[in-house]
Amino acid sequence: MKKGIYKRGSIYWIRYAGLDGRIIYESSGSSRFKDAETLLLKQRQTISEGKQPEVRKKIPNVTFKELAKEYIVWAERQRGFKPKAMLIAQLETIFGNYQLRHFNSRLLEQYQTERMLKGFRPGKKGNEPQGNKPATINRHIATLKHMFTKAVEWELVEEEVLKKVRRVKLLQESNRRLRYLSNEECQELVRACSSHLRPIVITALNTGMRRGEILSLKWANVDLKNGFILLEEGMTKNGQRREIPINETLRTTLTGLTRRLDLPYVFYNPVTEKPYSDTKNSFDRACRKAKITNFRFHDLRHCFASHLVMKGIDITTVKELLGHKTLTMTLRYAHLAPSHKVKAVELLDSVLNEPTIQKLYNLKETLDDRDA
Repeated sequence: MKKGIYKRGSIYWIRYAGLDGRIIYESSGSSRFKDAETLLLKQRQTISEGKQPEVRKKIPNVTFKELAKEYIVWAERQRGFKPKAMLIAQLETIFGNYQLRHFNSRLLEQYQTERMLKGFRPGKKGNEPQGNKPATINRHIATLKHMFTKAVEWELVEEEVLKKVRRVKLLQESNRRLRYLSNEECQELVRACSSHLRPIVITALNTGMRRGEILSLKWANVDLKNGFILLEEGMTKNGQRREIPINETLRTTLTGLTRRLDLPYVFYNPVTEKPYSDTKNSFDRACRKAKITNFRFHDLRHCFASHLVMKGIDITTVKELLGHKTLTMTLRYAHLAPSHKVKAVELLDSVLNEPTIQKLYNLKETLDDRDA
């Protein structure tokens, strides 16, 4: 091994003399010899220039609970902070007292397996625990990976641990849900809604907006005169500005709402004078009353997109209305427009077949003239 480089466990360390002649011992933070060699050359070069090299601080033993505390403060600046905070709280319940240095791919792969079999919460009384879907588990693993990325940046753990965490592969997701209602079911659901829920559901069906976007909607974002709703960057899930046209049904609904000058929100609880935080209970009651099963509020967004595609609206326009960054998510609705494929093939009649038919007709005329 090259002079000045040695190993402690799986990590390479370097040893060199500082400006004052004292021996400095420094961890490379890596299990790769090349990384240690590069660091040693860099530190020696710094000394040859007459400067005292900056020595990497010894990283203390940090628990996951301590990392979660730091990370939650950093995450407050992000969109969708509340659901992420709940997710981190669940992870802290499992890994709170684990030292960050003890994390590896095996530990997290075991965690994936347990979540698939048992989930985070036990099943209902008398039932077996319910396993989580791959998408749910993947969100947890993705969050863990990012937390360890920040931990390395904040010098709370060695980069070697991050490499082990990153080796964990996400599960294959096969649970993309596409549930939508027929026209008759949509009308039945609207009729079954309570007075406060009905305009919210009508807005969802006619705009494709997400629940959070609807419940936080303010009159300042609604332009009834020009007929559109403007969602600013901070209001949408992907942070992109979006304009949504207002059709006649939605215009009538919004015009009929009581608008208070002292409250900015379109939809608010008259008792608390605050926007509704959730609609789950009232929405579930409306679904039961309308005899609609296996249906969630977010599926109203699928209804909006599905009916547009079935009416012949192109996928790109649907993508823009939904606010998807790429076509990947929007393409799940493409199979609902089989008539477009038929029309596309029929176009070949005019491009390829018509000239051929014309040639045959002309040839027949020529032969008839010759026989005559």
